[in-house]
Amino acid sequence: MIKNTVTCKGEIRITIWTGYTRGVNLGGWLSQCPHTRERYETFIGEEDIHRIRDWGLDHIRVPVDYELVEDAQGARREEGFAYIQRAIDWSRDCGLNMILDLHKTCGFSFDAGEHECGFFEDAALQERFYRLWEEFARRFGRYADTLSFELLNEVTEQRYCAAWNRIAAACIARIRAIAPTVKILVGGYWNNSIEALPDLLSPPDGNIVYTFHCYEPLIFTHQGAYWIPGMDLDFRLSADTSYGEMEACSRRELKHWHASFDGLDPAGRLDAEYFAERFAEAVRVAGERGAGLYCGEYGVIDRAAPEDQLRWYACIHEAFERCGIGRAAWSYRAMDFGLADKRLDGVRERLLALL
Repeated sequence: MIKNTVTCKGEIRITIWTGYTRGVNLGGWLSQCPHTRERYETFIGEEDIHRIRDWGLDHIRVPVDYELVEDAQGARREEGFAYIQRAIDWSRDCGLNMILDLHKTCGFSFDAGEHECGFFEDAALQERFYRLWEEFARRFGRYADTLSFELLNEVTEQRYCAAWNRIAAACIARIRAIAPTVKILVGGYWNNSIEALPDLLSPPDGNIVYTFHCYEPLIFTHQGAYWIPGMDLDFRLSADTSYGEMEACSRRELKHWHASFDGLDPAGRLDAEYFAERFAEAVRVAGERGAGLYCGEYGVIDRAAPEDQLRWYACIHEAFERCGIGRAAWSYRAMDFGLADKRLDGVRERLLALL
């Protein structure tokens, strides 16, 4: 993992996770999707992996739901494992690395609409989770030179913290018995927030990567989002809006979400420093603990104007580069954030340089 280090905010040095510096998510293919053969066969093809390589990226993050590889009782679905194998083969053939991300496990999803519950309280569901990861390790651990494992996407509530640390530690130990060197990504509560990283378990070995997600300022990146309670679907916001106005809009449109504008000049505008200040805590924690650091999701909803998206990407890109943080944008196609979608045809070349 360690090739060189960078200094962020003048004092903390972190390792650069080589091979996972600039990537994209394949959301909606094997996760958050109709679990049908038609979807698996048509949403992403080998030509898309070639296109991602030609974009100049070095890896893909592939979210998968447990329904892909298990039936309701937990029996294996061989055809589902075959789709994961196909993704691995395609990425290796193109010289890309890959993260296998378990986006939903039986008993838990970041999306309350999935009606998954009980995972953090039920030992049987936790055992099912461990066994699934042991199966992934047996089948795919031999690709540790180009493949990494992400245990679970976006733990939601802070009250799950202690249980999640215990579950993650147990799962890592069981994976290690089969795949001793594969990189393993672990994120915290509040949907992989930076604020949760200090409460994560200490890395049990040198192949652990702390992961977080960044969609700040949420009022900009999720403007008009239909899945946010109370959001006006017609609400739009420029990336050049002042912090003071963003905060006012957040209070109005994001009634149940925290708005992160404390300490900012109300007249100020979005810049790289905004993100560097937020990344500093993640850099500190990862640097002190010797963990890798990675942003598994970031992006802007397709309601935002393309030129405004470019400004946001330019700011976060500068901060990622300054801090040496690898990342994968959300998402390659559709999913309300698609980078390959026609709406971005006029700016895509400039945008790709900012991933």
